[in-house]
Amino acid sequence: MSAPQATRTTALHAGAWWLWALGLATAASRTTDPLLLGLLVGVAGYVVAARRTEAPWARSYGAFVKIGLVVIAVRLVFAFFLGSPIPGTHTLVTLPEVPLPDWAKGVRIGGRVTAEGMVFALYDGLKLATLLICVGAANALANPARLLKSLPGALYEAGVAVVVAMTFAPNLVADVQRLRAARRLRGRPDRGVKALLQVGLPVLEGALERSVALAAAMDARGYGRSAEVPPAVRHLTSVLTLGGLLGICAGTYGLLGDTGGGYGLPLLLAGLAAALAGLWLGGRRTVRSRYRPDRWGVRAWLVAGSGIAVAALMIWANDYAPAALHPPAVPLTAPVLPLWPAVSVLVGLLPAFVAPLPSGADRANREGRADRADRAASRGRAPDVDPRMKEPTQ
Repeated sequence: MSAPQATRTTALHAGAWWLWALGLATAASRTTDPLLLGLLVGVAGYVVAARRTEAPWARSYGAFVKIGLVVIAVRLVFAFFLGSPIPGTHTLVTLPEVPLPDWAKGVRIGGRVTAEGMVFALYDGLKLATLLICVGAANALANPARLLKSLPGALYEAGVAVVVAMTFAPNLVADVQRLRAARRLRGRPDRGVKALLQVGLPVLEGALERSVALAAAMDARGYGRSAEVPPAVRHLTSVLTLGGLLGICAGTYGLLGDTGGGYGLPLLLAGLAAALAGLWLGGRRTVRSRYRPDRWGVRAWLVAGSGIAVAALMIWANDYAPAALHPPAVPLTAPVLPLWPAVSVLVGLLPAFVAPLPSGADRANREGRADRADRAASRGRAPDVDPRMKEPTQ
């Protein structure tokens, strides 16, 4: 099945990208094998590189990768200076230990740093970094505005706040890149504290202008109007929604934990059913028309199903071969890539072949920007600014 060009009618449903990414994140939560975690990061990165557009939110993937690296570094620093609960026999260095009072038993500052403790901290930090990178892949691939269109009426107001928050940071990053490129073209420094202070004011001014424009657009469209519903319906809606969310949280915790698979799935399904019923009832008080709703087609099912399949196969592998997914830090052993879990992770590559291709303008724009950056680098000057885009081309 060849992938078509992404247009307004053929674009993939944003919820499918989130289900795919959450499936990869669930798979990452079931293992501490660095080879499997690296394979999950590679799968997410390949799909993002193959299917992301040139929209501002599509550039956030690199920021999530950097945050993941920072998480790993922080976890290693904490393990180095504050110790690790994993006992070890291979001492790397012995730091001066700070004496603590009796009420702080179990906590130490300094002391013996072992290789086993650092390896355990590395595995733990890599696991959390992989979760963040999977979420970053969803942010880079899913259009937040189209995702907002698909939200139930009861969540529309909260969804607007979430979408504004999610698009605020990518827009700030785009503004900073644009202003830094403009300063380079004018022969002004674009690094250092002074340059940052001079760039910060225009960035904040642009953010304020976008906020005012968004508020005016929401007010012009009647945002916040609601219809009257009977009190009994409101109370039933609150009970169903709250109970459903609690069930979803408990079921998700059971699925992500190592010993809660038996009760996690029933609780998750029951909570999901109650929450959907509550959201359906709550949507009756929201006066909102939906123009051209996004369709959940075959490709959306394939993308979402690939992520769900990766999560299900990894959960199953964790049940029948937990030792293969959790390499021990004591004793120190080299991690081994288990065959069948690795094959199940590769199922997550399916969106790179079935999801609609980015539009021709996006691809041509990306290739043109890369060519201009290469030519500028070869001449030893700053990259050009595309006057049609009014932002720097990298």
